[in-house]
Amino acid sequence: MPIERGKVREFAAATGSADAVYQSPNPPVPPTFLATAMHWEPQDPPLAARLGLDLSRVLQGGQEYAFIGPLPRGGDTLRAQTSVESVTAKQSGRGGSMMLIVVLTRFMRTDGTMAAEGRATVIERAPA
Repeated sequence: MPIERGKVREFAAATGSADAVYQSPNPPVPPTFLATAMHWEPQDPPLAARLGLDLSRVLQGGQEYAFIGPLPRGGDTLRAQTSVESVTAKQSGRGGSMMLIVVLTRFMRTDGTMAAEGRATVIERAPA
């Protein structure tokens, strides 16, 4: 997935950053920019379908990133590989159970070195 310079600038503006570094020829990605990678990575079938999730009951439970080495920059190309790290059933406060799914995405540079790891927690609420 190529990191488009214009998309980095748009993302920085959309998140309220006025830092001039995002106007440079090869701007670094803002810290949460890689959240958009789920929209870039072709998945057949999509992750939600593979896990059998009911999207009407799915919530975002949080996201974190660890960058290894220099930040990826506009003009770089990364390869993303997503896997399910854990699936946990938990009792909800309403008496039903909910599923907590932790999804790990590794972002690799074209030379094979890791650029970043992202962990997202997806929550599927119990049926009403």
